[in-house]
Amino acid sequence: MTTLLIINGPNLNMLGKRDPSQYGELTLSELEATIHKHAENLKMSVMCFQSNYEGKLIEFLQQHSQEASAIILNPAGLTLNGYGLLDTCIDAQLPIVEVHLSNIGRREEWRKASLFTKIACGYIAGLQHMGYIYALEYLVKLIKKSND
Repeated sequence: MTTLLIINGPNLNMLGKRDPSQYGELTLSELEATIHKHAENLKMSVMCFQSNYEGKLIEFLQQHSQEASAIILNPAGLTLNGYGLLDTCIDAQLPIVEVHLSNIGRREEWRKASLFTKIACGYIAGLQHMGYIYALEYLVKLIKKSND
């Protein structure tokens, strides 16, 4: 079965408690359950991981990228300065869709730039949890197309 990695950066463990108008009302565990269920319907496997520490995200990606076919990445608090994570994503040589729950383009000026958009094959922002679902569906089609 094809596996996708779902990587969530700093502060996403606070989903359900943070501003629901920006981040939605789902907790991280509810978000992950929604992703797992949708992936199962698509005959895919997902491995979800969240950390507030860049090093742990890097280690997870290094340990699991060889067995994965793609990545859905929400760098969250590392969007502007996660150069170590960026380098690891490049080394993974996998298709990446960058996802943000909020529309960072409509928020504070300092949130608007992302290091990861230059390496991602897709970028989704502002659609809350549905961004992950759309990213999952896109990557499934991309993987199937490349396997044909």
